[in-house]
Amino acid sequence: MVRLSVAQALREAAITAAIVGLLTVFFVAVRSDIAPGGLVLYTRWDLWLTFVAIAFGVRFVLSLALFQRRTAGVSGKSKTAKSVKAAGGFSIGKALSIVFLLIALVLPFLIQALFPSSDRYLIDLAILILTYVMLGWGLNIVVGLAGLLDLGYVAFYAVGAYSFALLAINFELGFWVCLPMAGLFAALWGIVLGFPVLRLRGDYLAIVTLAFGEIIRVVLLNWGQFTGGPNGLLGIPRPTLFGLEFGRGEGSFSDYFGIPYSSIHRFIFLYYIILALALLTNFVTLRLRKMPVGRAWEALREDEIACRALGINTTNVKLTAFATGAMFGGFAGSFFATRQGFISPESFTFLESAIILAIVVLGGLGSQLGVVFASLVMIGGIELMRNLTFIQDILGSDFDPGRYRMVLFGVAMVAIMVWKPRGLVSSRQPSAVYKERKAIGADMVAQGEGH
Repeated sequence: MVRLSVAQALREAAITAAIVGLLTVFFVAVRSDIAPGGLVLYTRWDLWLTFVAIAFGVRFVLSLALFQRRTAGVSGKSKTAKSVKAAGGFSIGKALSIVFLLIALVLPFLIQALFPSSDRYLIDLAILILTYVMLGWGLNIVVGLAGLLDLGYVAFYAVGAYSFALLAINFELGFWVCLPMAGLFAALWGIVLGFPVLRLRGDYLAIVTLAFGEIIRVVLLNWGQFTGGPNGLLGIPRPTLFGLEFGRGEGSFSDYFGIPYSSIHRFIFLYYIILALALLTNFVTLRLRKMPVGRAWEALREDEIACRALGINTTNVKLTAFATGAMFGGFAGSFFATRQGFISPESFTFLESAIILAIVVLGGLGSQLGVVFASLVMIGGIELMRNLTFIQDILGSDFDPGRYRMVLFGVAMVAIMVWKPRGLVSSRQPSAVYKERKAIGADMVAQGEGH
């Protein structure tokens, strides 16, 4: 039984409110606007005090409900780990995975039934989230399983997109033919990246992968005769369903099945394509984790020196990790190209790599379910913040949620890292166990070297 200190909670809440007040005084309390005579300054102290009060209340509740109970949580960790498992080894994670899968299979029809006025926007948002889920699962192989910090993962994303676009445009090949070829090209570039970094670890590896991503972007930007340069590539063909295009006229999908034409059909088809690709990524990753190569990845992640001492060829292990993760990045890039119909180097900046890496880290290194949670929070949260008009009813009509969405997003990221420093799903279990499987808390995992 932990004794809760209200005085300590009030003191921590006051400090938090003071920090928030200092950080937001020039962004919220004081505002400038352009007027005929110059700049006009006006204050919004009521809105600023609202922010400070919210920070005080949230910190006070968290201090009483969470931070002061950590001692009890540590002492009862073994009991909690046993209660998580149900009869027959059916865990909460498996139950959530099944629930998410069932929802994903019928999501377009649920959206059409519940939100008919904005179904196109929401389905397109679901496609975007699934794309980042697939990218997160691909990078999770390199960072979460093999422990290799990769800051240039967007390079494989770009290679897949441009490989698909160039093959489809120049050789008039279809989506289903170019898709595996784009993945193989990206895997080849993953091996090309793997060779120079075989002896590097930690920060040095991160810098080299960052440079590789920038090299790919600069090459795409300057090799105008081949890649189109800053103008990009236009006229990328759309995917078809057994040769049926999702358009108007004779021979189209709607004409073949005798149904009225609707532009939503193409979005639903794209949704199920990226869902199938994401499920393929998850299935292959889970299968590889149980194979010797997956166990070698985990051994490399925990201790490379011990991995060498066991006789594991770390060169092949690193190359397979880079190639496998790059292949799934190439698949996602080819889907991005066919979904957009246009690609340019501006779509593959370092910010994309940072977002994908943040999804993996926030979700929990090595956790497949955590990547899904983080993608929903990061990608879905940023987009939905554009339409949070009900906040104006609380904070006033002058408050624009779209203007502050990145600030709110940053605050949410900091809160997650403070609350769960090792990610939303922080327990990490090895694939190979001896006698009994035990949950490994994230606080027991070594920091550094990309772990």
